[in-house]
Amino acid sequence: PAVGADPDLAERAALLAKADLTTAMVREFPELQGLMGRYYALAQGEGAAIADAIRDHYKPLGAEDDPPTAPVSVAVALADKIYTLFAFWSIEMKPTGSSDPFALRRAALGVIRILLFSEIKLRIADQRIVEPLGRVASAILVDRGAGETFNQQVQLLVGELVAFLHDRLKVYLRDKGHRHDHIDAVLMQPGGAREDDLVLIVTKLVALEAFLKTGDGVNLAAGYKRAANILKAEEKKGSLPAADECDPARLVAPEEKTLFATLEKAEADATAAVSAEQFEAAMTALATLRAPIDAFFEKVTVNADDPALRANRLALLRRFTEATRAVADLSKLEG
Repeated sequence: PAVGADPDLAERAALLAKADLTTAMVREFPELQGLMGRYYALAQGEGAAIADAIRDHYKPLGAEDDPPTAPVSVAVALADKIYTLFAFWSIEMKPTGSSDPFALRRAALGVIRILLFSEIKLRIADQRIVEPLGRVASAILVDRGAGETFNQQVQLLVGELVAFLHDRLKVYLRDKGHRHDHIDAVLMQPGGAREDDLVLIVTKLVALEAFLKTGDGVNLAAGYKRAANILKAEEKKGSLPAADECDPARLVAPEEKTLFATLEKAEADATAAVSAEQFEAAMTALATLRAPIDAFFEKVTVNADDPALRANRLALLRRFTEATRAVADLSKLEG
């Protein structure tokens, strides 16, 4: 459903995708795999979408090879590559260092390029993918630890697979000219889990980079770093108050009252924009915090003598830092 492919055509194409590997022609000339399969499929009366998917499901074969775009071809190509990765992860045959005998890095890059090229919003950890992978794993999965249920093992493998895709995505995006710290800032969901929608990661990255080219973006990032440093230093002295422990009734200085009021609106606006995947609008909402946080640091003493006032101000700063994570983890930014 994510790629708009007819399920019956995709199933038929997947059934026939590897059949040409048994032929004398492909055994003699392995480079013809897929291509000969398309000819054989057409010769036996299969439709063009099925025949093309048999040829194209190996794509992209290299940096110069375009990913498939026809829905059935995309569905089979993604299924083949994700299945391959998951199967090798299941038997603990992962790439190590420079050794990658089964071209698993290429398979991962293929998944990335197909998704990004056609802007396919597909969550790797979606149950529609995890459930069939679990059926695959039921036949080959090794025991990964006493006390773990089968479903836990499958979830662990999916998590490891998403982490591997993150690693390959970072390499791919750096090669495209993106800074590594900017990439790191958008890889995680606000709750701390890895983001498994790769298109969403790139969308957030583009919005973040555009924001950081503005004065508001630069200054907000500087304000975040200052707040984070204060919180880090205070955490060494003991536990910090939670963000939701900030009590507006205990706010004293006009600057902290303004910051609190601006935060409430910015949080609501940014959350709504993120839910709609309008990350530029989310950044615009966060930009309203730039002036209040600057004024807060200029006029307000965080480490007040009154412990209750100090704790309230630390909670306010924590709320400020957590508000920005709806879009990006600014703690990852360098410089």
